[in-house]
Amino acid sequence: MRLIPAIDIIEGKCVRLTQGQYHTVKVYHDDPLEVALEFENHGIEYLHLVDLEGAKESKSVNLNVLEKIARKTNLKIDFGGGMKSKESMVQAFSAGAHQVTIGSLAIKNELLVVDFLKEFGSQQIIIGADYKKGNIAINGWTENTQESISSFIHQWTEYGANYFIATNIHQDGTLRGPDFDTYQMILEQWNPFLIASGGVSHMKDLHQLKNIGLGGAIIGKAYYEKCISLNEMEDFILSG
Repeated sequence: MRLIPAIDIIEGKCVRLTQGQYHTVKVYHDDPLEVALEFENHGIEYLHLVDLEGAKESKSVNLNVLEKIARKTNLKIDFGGGMKSKESMVQAFSAGAHQVTIGSLAIKNELLVVDFLKEFGSQQIIIGADYKKGNIAINGWTENTQESISSFIHQWTEYGANYFIATNIHQDGTLRGPDFDTYQMILEQWNPFLIASGGVSHMKDLHQLKNIGLGGAIIGKAYYEKCISLNEMEDFILSG
């Protein structure tokens, strides 16, 4: 299972939100590159980089942060936030993204995202399934839809998507534990490469996610609040 620490960006700084609420922003580091280098120095290969301003404004705002981290590290970066057009996709890949995460657009313009899957390849695109009370939320988690997480995943597997990040918004940034039941349901029904996001609080959560077959797990506040250490993540990776 991939261990994927997260760096969320506002105004070029490393921040975290609680339950996707922008008024809860907390700055953890002024230089995301320094944080990324620490991850790499402890054997971590993957990074989840989110342009929170881009997600809210529907256009990329912090591509310079992506470019700097991609240039200075060998981390495989999945980049999200403001991916609304082919131009934004090309810009992200040109700046060094290994994969691009698409969220709101998968609801608002399905045909365009299907074209992206064909043009860029299903290995390069992650579909972001952010959900609240079982239904998908979009536009930086500010707008709820009537689309259930179950039907959303099913539909996009039919369209040929392989990679998904599933985030329970109510648990994101709360350190209350992941939404194991929903992840297990998704894996049993469609078996995509599923990345868990939201609620990881300690190493026991990561072991349980691995045991139920998750392809990856995103670690955010648990690291920044020192509930999980870099050394523990390194040991988890080395243990296979």
